[in-house]
Amino acid sequence: MTLVLIVEDEARIARAMQITLQAHGYQALTVGNGADALQAAAKQPVEIVVLDLGLPDMDGVEIIRRIRGWSSMPIIVLSARHASEDKVEALDAGADDYVTKPFGLDELLARLRVASRRVVTEHEEPTLATTDFMVDLAGKKILKDGSEVRLTPTEWNILELLVRNKGKLVSQQQILTQVWGQAYAKETQYLRVYIAQLRRKLERDPAEPRHLHTEAGMGYRFDP
Repeated sequence: MTLVLIVEDEARIARAMQITLQAHGYQALTVGNGADALQAAAKQPVEIVVLDLGLPDMDGVEIIRRIRGWSSMPIIVLSARHASEDKVEALDAGADDYVTKPFGLDELLARLRVASRRVVTEHEEPTLATTDFMVDLAGKKILKDGSEVRLTPTEWNILELLVRNKGKLVSQQQILTQVWGQAYAKETQYLRVYIAQLRRKLERDPAEPRHLHTEAGMGYRFDP
């Protein structure tokens, strides 16, 4: 049974959605703020998120960005914000769908059926532990020897891409275009500098890396 996380601060709406989803064969968990949403998404086997953007403690777009730091689970936005720029911001942050309030429950169920076809069956973990350090994808931080390792935004973006593709070769062009943009697809010297910086910060012996491997002329691979 698909577990849907409903993030909605209006209790009446949340309860109506929960009852409707359960009646149609879904499991439904409701929370009323962003902090509880992030905790539930990380701790529970959530497969789809239904998210209101206007929450009391943080903007829903920030929740989307944080979840996207470690998970590709479908996110359906439900919002009273009708402006096109609000929709674009949410979709650019990683939302899969955007439904404006007021909405019909039949429409929500149809959107959920579409999202269910995109659910990743393997549960994605918000943290990844190596023999030398721990990567917290949900919290966007690294812990090594009990202390947090400070990474620049660019270093984090490179590491996150490699970690989310752990064990797989990620090409130089893929990293460059995703981190810097299409105009930098051939600027491989940028990448060499940042990989060297990551090794100095994370590897026990940067000269003999255990986790950040170079595949000569092709790209990089992260091995836990």
